[in-house]
Amino acid sequence: MAMKIRLARGGSKKRPFYRIVAADSRMPRDGRFIEKLGTYNPLLPKDSEERVKMNMERVQYWLSEGAQPTDRIARMLEAAGVREKAERSNPKKGTPGKKAQERVEEKAAKAAEAAEAPAEDAPAAEEAAAE
Repeated sequence: MAMKIRLARGGSKKRPFYRIVAADSRMPRDGRFIEKLGTYNPLLPKDSEERVKMNMERVQYWLSEGAQPTDRIARMLEAAGVREKAERSNPKKGTPGKKAQERVEEKAAKAAEAAEAPAEDAPAAEEAAAE
């Protein structure tokens, strides 16, 4: 059986609350699960201890049985120190978008024009000072 440790959404509209569950990967997100392992409340502040609660003994058990955590659960386990941090590759994260690149190009063009303008006016200013 393909086991996953994942989030099952609860709560009302625009007030999310999640259960951390061990479930068969073929079951629906909020459907049948085998065991509830904890809770996650994203509305609480990030430094709150109540934000993520997990029964680590049971999580360890399911991991040893071959259950695969989802990406979000894997990050929570890394923060808790249960798993080692995985190297993630997102090469496009640091590059600015199209509009930001256009703004940089426009700014560079204006700076180049401004640098050329005083260079042209400098000889005329020197002649005026000589008179």
